[in-house]
Amino acid sequence: MMRSLYSGVTGLKASQTKMDVIGNNIANVNTIGFKASSVTFSDVLYQTTQSASGPNPTTGTTGTNAMQIGLGSGVASITTSMTTSGAAERTDNPFDVMIEGDSFFIVNSGGTNYFTKAGSFNVASQGTLCTSAGASVMGWQVDENDATKTAAGLVSPLVITSPENMYSKPEATSSVYISGNIDSKDTQLTSVSGKIVNISFYDNIGNSYIADLKITQSTEANNIYNVAVTDIKDDDGQSIFITKSIDEATGNPVYAGSSITEFTFGGVTYSVSDISETDGTFTIDTADSPKITFNGATGAFVSVGDSSSTDTGNKSISLVVNATPNPFSEIDVDFSSITMYSASGSSSLEATKGSLEGTGTGKQVGFMTGVNIDTSGKIYGKYDNGDSKLLGQIAVASFTNPAGLESVGNSMFAATQNSGEFDGIGQDPTQGGGSLSTGVLEMSNVDLAQQFTEMITTQRGFQANSRILSTCDTMLEELINLKR
Repeated sequence: MMRSLYSGVTGLKASQTKMDVIGNNIANVNTIGFKASSVTFSDVLYQTTQSASGPNPTTGTTGTNAMQIGLGSGVASITTSMTTSGAAERTDNPFDVMIEGDSFFIVNSGGTNYFTKAGSFNVASQGTLCTSAGASVMGWQVDENDATKTAAGLVSPLVITSPENMYSKPEATSSVYISGNIDSKDTQLTSVSGKIVNISFYDNIGNSYIADLKITQSTEANNIYNVAVTDIKDDDGQSIFITKSIDEATGNPVYAGSSITEFTFGGVTYSVSDISETDGTFTIDTADSPKITFNGATGAFVSVGDSSSTDTGNKSISLVVNATPNPFSEIDVDFSSITMYSASGSSSLEATKGSLEGTGTGKQVGFMTGVNIDTSGKIYGKYDNGDSKLLGQIAVASFTNPAGLESVGNSMFAATQNSGEFDGIGQDPTQGGGSLSTGVLEMSNVDLAQQFTEMITTQRGFQANSRILSTCDTMLEELINLKR
């Protein structure tokens, strides 16, 4: 009689444990990255009242089966469904990331690495990418030898908005090309002022300048044109060859030569002279300026050469500003896109930063305007000068037995002896066919229909076990009443 009572008790306890798990699953139905758990039961010890025996040819008896009385049930396992992904929830937040695959994000809390499927990240005040619970998101840093790659080493916290990441370095312009058409009948080309083309460029510090390029028709032939630099101005419109000050006595501006006195164009060095103190005008001797040569029969560009007008076949010439210290870089000015066609006496020329292939444009210093995370976990900073800079890469971890991970709360798991060890390095999110999706989160994988079904069967099991206790109680009562 006592055995059935205690068997009923074990059934009640097992059902209670299963109900606890179901309750936790349903409570976390809207918890991002949550993984549902399931409970399995097993029978427990048996009391053997008679052991099994085999047939006996001597006595002619057959074998008998063992007679055993079970002692109830117990919880065999509580298994977490790690490999079943939850649905994707769109958020459009660039710091919300979802893993496609069985890998886990690596986060660090209190100096210990944990693992999570919850990719709801944000940036802490010190610039570190972190979880809503304050754990640092771990990954790989930018390779010191190649700023376009990350170095796969021991994972470390990803600092997104560090001071050095808030801006991108400026870059000097190294190439410019002139495009358009020169009409030999354009009277502007034969005037003293000539046709002016403005070349915009940057120096290594990010300052912007405009070089005035004057094109005039040569006296040698109508298919040859002189090209000369007449001035270079900063972004305030002030020539870099002069300085301006105010006379304290008269209040009038006074001009003088600056520290920059010469430049090289097409291999010839030109000096600034005859600077006027009153109006800041100056003289640049352009008698030996380079020449642009066209095919007189077709109007096609032939070459740009030195002052001797020798056809060297060059498509470009260089412009170098001489300064100490010198923030300027050599600029390759390409003239090969110019044509010499008749256009009703009008010439149209313009200069574009960069080469014909789109390289060497240069840029000003850029300030961060946003962050983007690609499918491989690489984090890029976006800057207002159009630049994009690699800031780091989110690394992930995979385990031989992910169900062996131990939940520690806050949607985090810890590695155990049965899950497999974390090597401290992790892997690229795309390894094994995985990827990351930004602007979405992985929802809980709790299936409410299944949980409600499990709840019903668990309640019925609990009810049936409670009937064992009530029935045993009735039988004991009848036993006690036998003496009356």
